[in-house]
Amino acid sequence: MRQAILSRFPSLALEPDEKAALARWLLVWVVLANLAFSLMYLVGSPPRVSSIVIFGALGLFVRRMPWLIQCAGFIAGLAYALVSLLSALFNLPIYSLSRSVVFIGELNAFNSLEYMLIGVFLAGLVIAAFLALRKPRHFADPRSLLLAASAVAMVAAVDYYMTYGISGHYKRLQTADAPFSSAVSNAGLVPASAAPPRHVLLVMVESLGVPVDNAEMRRLIFERYNDPAVRSRFEVSTGTTTYFGSTTAGEMRELCGRWDDYYALVDQSDAGCLPARLARQGFETSAYHSFDGDFFARSAWYPNVGFQNLIFRTDLLKAGAEVCGGVFPGACDRDVPRQLAARLKAAEKPQFVYWLTVNSHLPVPANNNLNVDDCKRVSAKLAADYPMICRQIAIWDSIDAAIVKEITAADFPPTDILLVGDHMPPYFDRKSRVQFAPDRVPWLLLKWRGN
Repeated sequence: MRQAILSRFPSLALEPDEKAALARWLLVWVVLANLAFSLMYLVGSPPRVSSIVIFGALGLFVRRMPWLIQCAGFIAGLAYALVSLLSALFNLPIYSLSRSVVFIGELNAFNSLEYMLIGVFLAGLVIAAFLALRKPRHFADPRSLLLAASAVAMVAAVDYYMTYGISGHYKRLQTADAPFSSAVSNAGLVPASAAPPRHVLLVMVESLGVPVDNAEMRRLIFERYNDPAVRSRFEVSTGTTTYFGSTTAGEMRELCGRWDDYYALVDQSDAGCLPARLARQGFETSAYHSFDGDFFARSAWYPNVGFQNLIFRTDLLKAGAEVCGGVFPGACDRDVPRQLAARLKAAEKPQFVYWLTVNSHLPVPANNNLNVDDCKRVSAKLAADYPMICRQIAIWDSIDAAIVKEITAADFPPTDILLVGDHMPPYFDRKSRVQFAPDRVPWLLLKWRGN
């Protein structure tokens, strides 16, 4: 049938060289350009329509150019596709993600099997593309151009179909018109009229999300605070708050009471942020972070929001904390509450203490002194069905256990304590990602009873 049609309409047939050039172009700019990302459909992927179209258009633009320029074009297209993917996965705008490149040296990818496999696969993909680009693929027939554009459009349509209904779980970026919400305001951590006559401790827990439709996960979140010893000393309340962006956006939400990120605060101060306000009311203000102070310039902008004392990874280790691994190796979060309690107990004036954790940053590997290997101790069900979620919950549980140990001690001073997540856990796979609300994070308030 095909031969009969072509014999009657010979103009429909492409010349052999033209057909071969088109096939090689499709191999590089449609197949190899999208192969790695298409494999993510097996576990879940954010929408990629724009990067598919841009990658294809770039391939059409450079197809007649020298080999080196085409290779550079492929690298540029792949880089844009990766940045777009990471932007969606980690709820970061692309400009913010580009600022984060300077911190890539802090990432220990060798502690994550997932990152290593991705790196090896992408390297192989680039080599295959470079080899394929050595052969002619500069087709000129308008019909070839139409077929190439149609192929790109078809891949984009498939991507739209495969990611339909899940887009709300990705690229959660702040909007200027969104009603503001924070755990500090929702929980009433600090009354607007006057400073509370006791210490204030604010803990931001890395990737702490709100479980949905999973009773076992809901049961485990904040379970430690059901301890009668805690309830007898504190009034316990819980809730959720809206989030946008990643960790630094979460810090701005709780510390400065607005949808924003930290960039402007590196070079200028903001007297309206919570630490600065409490410092004017006579509080001593301290910021703790289980990682390095240069990471996202926290050693620069923390003082500009009102923190008088800065305690980072090196300081925590010197004070006795162990080293915990992971993709961002830092001080073990489970060792920090003891140091927080020591500051509160020794204080001669009201304290505002803020602590940002790090160990539960995804992906959470086994081993690495994180005490997550025997995850069945936390939940046999989660260990079987969601092993990485189980490991992450094990870290949250160890943090909660350490906090409970300190706050139920006889000599722990009157303190109001608020725990809150920065953003949802940005899991790569859809099965794990949809276990958490895409737009909210949980908080728990421990309000000291009595004077």
